[in-house]
Amino acid sequence: MNIIANHIKWIMLVSGVLTCTMVYAAIAPQEALRSTFGATLDGPVADIVVRNWGVLITLVGAMLIYGAFNPAVWTFALTVAGLSKVAFIALVLSHGSRYLGYQAGIAVFIDLVWVVLFAWYLVSRSSTTA
Repeated sequence: MNIIANHIKWIMLVSGVLTCTMVYAAIAPQEALRSTFGATLDGPVADIVVRNWGVLITLVGAMLIYGAFNPAVWTFALTVAGLSKVAFIALVLSHGSRYLGYQAGIAVFIDLVWVVLFAWYLVSRSSTTA
């Protein structure tokens, strides 16, 4: 077993807790947008969409926390969370460096680390079962 596989529970817990901090977007959508992207959206629809975005991200974090204690769902939880994080990274980077000076830049870097760790675990696990 490699070092990632030996510590996957803690990797999932830390990633899950950090991901759950996006509950902030559900509570204070405009402030979350401003700190993450340096911009806001106006209107009640924007509040609904941003709050929903915050809830969905928080649910991914909760899934990682739950998964950390349930090895039977590690593959599923890591795959879903990893794909979600890859989508966020790609969307932010599709705008070049425009949002990298805000918390989105920090989130891109940290999410990239999580994606690498998740993929490393999943690949190492599949190669040992093949």
